[in-house]
Amino acid sequence: MTLSKISNGVYADSSQLGALCDTDAIIFDCDGVLVDITKSYDLAITRTARHVLKNMANITNPIEIDRTIIDGFKSTGGFNDEIDLTYVVILCITAAKLLERDPTGFIFDVIKNSDSTGIASVEAYLGNMVDISFITKQLSYPGSGNILSQIFDQLFYGPQLYEKLFAKSSDFADPGLIEQDDVLLNDTLIEHLVERFDSKVAMVTGRGRESASHSLGLLLSKFDLSNSVFLEDESRDLAKPNPGSLQSSIRGMNSVCALYVGDSMEDLIMAQRATKLGCKTIFCGIVGTSQDKLELFERNGAVLALDSIHRLPKVLNLE
Repeated sequence: MTLSKISNGVYADSSQLGALCDTDAIIFDCDGVLVDITKSYDLAITRTARHVLKNMANITNPIEIDRTIIDGFKSTGGFNDEIDLTYVVILCITAAKLLERDPTGFIFDVIKNSDSTGIASVEAYLGNMVDISFITKQLSYPGSGNILSQIFDQLFYGPQLYEKLFAKSSDFADPGLIEQDDVLLNDTLIEHLVERFDSKVAMVTGRGRESASHSLGLLLSKFDLSNSVFLEDESRDLAKPNPGSLQSSIRGMNSVCALYVGDSMEDLIMAQRATKLGCKTIFCGIVGTSQDKLELFERNGAVLALDSIHRLPKVLNLE
């Protein structure tokens, strides 16, 4: 499937664009779609990894965990959860030190050998080369009450919100990185979408509801919350790309054909699986300025990609 540039920031398989007329509901991912998380979640990955590596692996000057590494893991379809991604980055840097390998090159070797099984694929690959059980035992991830999730959540949410969510005090005094979320959605766009889809506007996101509410504020009330799914509040079994949450949202709104707007391979795979299971879904990929992400979606069967959610009115003929 080839995505052609239809207009500025809009890429599509023009032969499939007519199907958008049949969509009667729109469902959004949150992070990277409704909210720019570059200075929040992305930074939480880096700070958490550095803290753990320094205090548990005696690695005091690790490489920068930049967007290419984050996108690399996410492109495999197995790392929609930022703490999962943080965990494997820690394992990779630890393994690289023990193997006396360049950590950057080593991480990209690991990415090439990872797949949609996520953590399992990384642990299997590393396990054939080196014993890193000393760090995996300390982290006990993703076990109940594991130290990695606690550190990440404390850094991301900050002392006040962390205590509200978990009824525990944070070990960190700095403001939560969630405060650096950059909300991309606005009143004008959501009102257009609510009118176009007759209020069938929902969210299926890896965030928890409280986290989404903290960042989106009153905008969250514009969504059909009874048919939205906040996966951080659910069992890990429902994590993307499991299509169960998307199916639940689609069926709850009695949608015949839904448009799902996401920014990751997990999102695309989830939409494709939902379609195969009888919940017809058209995937719209948000790519920002990333040519690599555009090509990734194109290779994997996406029919529509936008550089921003603010292109939606054009492709849906709302302007």
